[in-house]
Amino acid sequence: MTEYVLTLSCPDRPGIVAAVSGVLAERDCNIMESQQFGDRGTGRFFLRTQFDAPDGIGDALTEAFSALAPEFSLDWRLHDRAVRSRVLILVSKYGHCLNDLLYRHRSGLLGIDVVAVVSNHPDMRPLTQSYGVDYHHLPVSGQNRAAQEAEILALVELYQADVVVLARYMQILSDDFCGKLPGRIINIHHSFLPSFKGARPYQQAHQRGVKLIGATAHYVTPHLDEGPIIEQEVARVDHTHGPDELMAVGRDMECLALARAVRWHAEHRVLINADRTVVLR
Repeated sequence: MTEYVLTLSCPDRPGIVAAVSGVLAERDCNIMESQQFGDRGTGRFFLRTQFDAPDGIGDALTEAFSALAPEFSLDWRLHDRAVRSRVLILVSKYGHCLNDLLYRHRSGLLGIDVVAVVSNHPDMRPLTQSYGVDYHHLPVSGQNRAAQEAEILALVELYQADVVVLARYMQILSDDFCGKLPGRIINIHHSFLPSFKGARPYQQAHQRGVKLIGATAHYVTPHLDEGPIIEQEVARVDHTHGPDELMAVGRDMECLALARAVRWHAEHRVLINADRTVVLR
């Protein structure tokens, strides 16, 4: 048997689940897991179905769902679960998220293959290479930004990366770069935005006496830090936490939120719903 994941979205109407289940039943497939959501606000329906299928019927399934798609206006994808997502990680000087992802990857907790790490600084090379992962140092400045982004895209192509993860990559990607990888770039940042902008958000948060520290993982769009949110994590803090302690808590939250977002994306649980996401888990 081969295990597949089917994801789809379409205008909500009766009969979608029955039609999909019928296609699978007629081909001796066995549904192992299924989640669905109908968004009353947008009128869209979302479905993720994980199932076992007899070996060698992938083409037949593709043909069947292609034939079904026009009736329901399906936007659908069929994924072989044995094929792991290939991840290219971008990082700058803060290594906590990179280290966490590399550890979880080596421990088999994410279901991904980290194919390479790219950085605009050389600092994370020893950490990356200790995990046996290729490291590419691509410095960037105002004068070479377009060329540097072209090199990153060339590496995406070279490694056949399915997704790019910004593990505290402290550079703003151009609209052109974002447009070439829609729904394939995941970012992590602290959840103070838009309240505390700039280079010292935790100092600003301490001065304002915040009580919650958080992190947000989201897809990257040309609109800075406003892409569809995949996951958020928070922790309660109080007056005893100084700026450095707030930053330490924040880094933990960033690791947790980013790891979940990457895993859910790799498991095909995240479907984009206009400016939001539907996470079927």
